[in-house]
Amino acid sequence: MSLSRHGISVGIERQENDIWMSLAVAGKLTHADYELFVPMLEEAINQVKQPQIKVLVDALEFEGWEMRAAWDDFKLGLQHGRQFSKIALLGNKPWEKFAAKLAHWFIGGEARYFENTEEAISWLNE
Repeated sequence: MSLSRHGISVGIERQENDIWMSLAVAGKLTHADYELFVPMLEEAINQVKQPQIKVLVDALEFEGWEMRAAWDDFKLGLQHGRQFSKIALLGNKPWEKFAAKLAHWFIGGEARYFENTEEAISWLNE
């Protein structure tokens, strides 16, 4: 019997106009996950002028999106995409590398795929 895991861990920190966000996802993202973390992100965005968002996404246990969650992700990109300066996607699946390349179309900054946490954090801090 296998154990099916689902969850999202969210960390958000503000430093002047920079917003640092970390997401660790397990299983498939759901609409309920977006209802949890999008308001937190928007509250952080509303607290600063000209926010620049840097994100570390730990997708090592990520399995994708439910259909409604994929739509939520698309809407988030349309609404706040220009405010994202860097997204580091930490993964271990070939499709995640492709997803990081696609993210470039929906954000104002860069998105890169990493297989090493230290390299991802170092790039975010550049």
